[in-house]
This record gives sequence, C-alpha cells and structure tokens, in this order.
Amino acid sequence: QVQLVESGGGLVQSGGSLRLSCAASGRTFSSYFMGWFRQAPGKEREFVASISRAGSRTSYADSVKGRFTISRDNAKNTVYLQMNSLKPEDTAVYYCAAGQGTYYSATYSAEYNSWGQGTQVTVSS
Repeated sequence: QVQLVESGGGLVQSGGSLRLSCAASGRTFSSYFMGWFRQAPGKEREFVASISRAGSRTSYADSVKGRFTISRDNAKNTVYLQMNSLKPEDTAVYYCAAGQGTYYSATYSAEYNSWGQGTQVTVSS
C-alpha cells in the first residue's frame, strides 16, 4: 500500500481559496487512481473528487463542481485539490485516498485501499 500525507488545510473566509496537497510514498504512485473525500462533524464521509492514473479523467461531486479542481503530478507523487469560492458548508476534514482497481469515477470509499490522516478545512461566514 501507499502512504499518504495531506497538507494545506486551514481557516479561510467564505469566498476564499485553499489548495490541499497529498504526498504519496513509494515508486508506484502512477499506478493508483486518487480521490479526495471529506467528513463534516456528525456526517458521513462523502466523495469530493477523483482523478485517473494519468490524470486524463476526473470526477466531481455536484456540490463542488465548478469550484474545486483535482490534479496530480506523478513526477512529484502528489495529488492536489484546488478549492475556490469556498462556502461554510465546505468545512470538514479532507482525506486523500488511493485505489488500484478499474477507474470509472471512483466515487465510493470502498474503491480505495489507502487513506491519509486528514487535514482540517474551516470556512468562516
């Protein structure tokens, strides 16, 4: 399995932006499709975005479409989540995840077999 470490979370005002990063260990990063999930207090973990191994295909939750962008740099073993026009309802712990199966849209957490520890994103109104 790959080890994942997220960074870039913090406190931002509504309408602001943040970029999350997820650094992966090992030499096989490009063999994984990657995803971002989030979990708000008292709520279940939910899908945010995913990206295929080569980065040619992406998928987004409707709630973030047009505001968030997922990307990856296989040379740096890193996946990113650019978050713009942030809203208070985006407040959550954000998790990076890696999967090795067939990539369609990878919206289900069960498709992933490695998870990071999470990074807190707080959006104030």
